[in-house]
Amino acid sequence: MSAMKLGFIVNPIAGMGGKVGLKGTDGVLIEAIQKGAEPVAPKRAFEFLKKLKENMNAKIEVLTCPGIMGEQEAENASLHFHILPMKIGEETTAEDTKTAVKLLTEAKADLIVFVGGDGTAKDIFDIMQSGEKLPVLGVPSGVKMYSGVFAVNPSDAVEVVLAFAGNRSEIAEFEIMDADEKAIRSDIFSVKLYGYLMGPFVPMRIQGSKQLSPETVDEKENQTAIARFIIEEMQSEATYILGPGTTVKCVAELLGVEKTLLGVDLYKEGNMILDVTEKRILEEAKDWRKTWIILSPIGRQGILLGRGNQQISPEIVKRVGKQRITVGATKSKLESIEGKVLRVDTGDSEVDNMLRGYIRVVTDYREWRLMQVQ
Repeated sequence: MSAMKLGFIVNPIAGMGGKVGLKGTDGVLIEAIQKGAEPVAPKRAFEFLKKLKENMNAKIEVLTCPGIMGEQEAENASLHFHILPMKIGEETTAEDTKTAVKLLTEAKADLIVFVGGDGTAKDIFDIMQSGEKLPVLGVPSGVKMYSGVFAVNPSDAVEVVLAFAGNRSEIAEFEIMDADEKAIRSDIFSVKLYGYLMGPFVPMRIQGSKQLSPETVDEKENQTAIARFIIEEMQSEATYILGPGTTVKCVAELLGVEKTLLGVDLYKEGNMILDVTEKRILEEAKDWRKTWIILSPIGRQGILLGRGNQQISPEIVKRVGKQRITVGATKSKLESIEGKVLRVDTGDSEVDNMLRGYIRVVTDYREWRLMQVQ
């Protein structure tokens, strides 16, 4: 039996805008670096390749890009690989990703795995329109990742690859979403369907695309009831880290303060500090025993941390602790979540493990239910 050919592409700058509050990296890389951003993708790529090597129970031939687009991580993981015949500069571009896809198509790869975000998925979609369409799987390393082609985390991505290699996965079409990062940075949610990519599907391992909250009277009333209950339990002397989303924004509205829809904000002493970075949170939170995090999961995906709220970093989660994380979600949102479980992908396995188990989710006024965090 011939080995499965796995194409592996790393977008080395993906996700760098997350912790510094830029809601993406497209067009703002220099600003992200100036704000102290550090690479995210290399660590995610290494985590994927290391686990792949440890669990490789099928013949898999890895073809990857030179340097920072895959070669370095494959070497660090002590994985045998072949380098694609391409050159890259010190700073990589979308064209490098497209060249890699073209070469992998010519090499008759069976599956392309990329480490990046929605922008990388769009680049792969663009080049595939003029040639053969190979199955694609994303290892999440961007900031938001609204597209459905991503595994939940690098570990789940390995499970999908192994299932694909063993003919134990289905092939499905996944939505690729086009997020207008400039609009999002202005707190305007602007996301549209860009196209579809084929990829292996394994239930509970693939995140699926984000589902928008319905703009109905019932939904708004449910959000308001949740917000009323959360506010009743808030402590006047505490500091609150507020995640993105309409449910959490409703809490701010009832408190009578402004909040961003798509950013992470800080509420303390009756005032709101808008669009905070990880660094600002660490500076402002003086007593971690009186610091809380308020979150709402992403519709359909069910992800609490690791998508669009990377400012709430593993370090911050560790200092706050699981017991001081408040989650609010409408009943319709919970019904939309695949498998009826919540997910976390902080980039730190220790923190992810700390958060697993059950967590209380406020679903209405004085109503809550226990939800499993997987």
